[in-house]
Amino acid sequence: LPQRLASLATTAQEETWQSRQQLQAQQQEVARLQEELSRARQDGERWAAALQRAQREALEREATRGAEQARQQELIRDMKERLLELLREKDALWQKTEGIDTPVPSPVPRDPGLCVRCHKDFRLLSRRYNCRWALGVMGVALAQRREGSGLTACSSSRLCRGRVCHTCSVDMGKHGRCCLICYQQRHPQAT
Repeated sequence: LPQRLASLATTAQEETWQSRQQLQAQQQEVARLQEELSRARQDGERWAAALQRAQREALEREATRGAEQARQQELIRDMKERLLELLREKDALWQKTEGIDTPVPSPVPRDPGLCVRCHKDFRLLSRRYNCRWALGVMGVALAQRREGSGLTACSSSRLCRGRVCHTCSVDMGKHGRCCLICYQQRHPQAT
């Protein structure tokens, strides 16, 4: 019996020693896993901070890009307005140097974007001419009525074709240009 008890005691000691070894190994494994978890949390925090920083930078870049696009669109709009102003000033100076009266609006509404004779589309840089005989129709008609001509203001206004292109107009010298129909009516020998 004492031998048996001694063998049981040694077996129990061995089992206890093995259990302690397993417990120590498990504790070391837990400590290693806790350390890895801590490192993973730190990496996660670092990546989350990097992600937030990247998102913030992307939003800032987008805001900057939007502001830059708005500035560029405003600049383009201002440049277009300035170009139109310069074109108007150039036309005014051209009319002033040529001795042309400022255009009077036509009583008959017409499409200002098309030549009334050939229906050519006027562009920004293509020149459109107002029939100068049409603009002076009232003065011409009254003078002709005084001289005894049968032409009246109503019949002379029917001759006018309004705005025409360069091809459909005739140079009248210091009086500017007039449309071909008005020129032919005024100068029958030219037909």
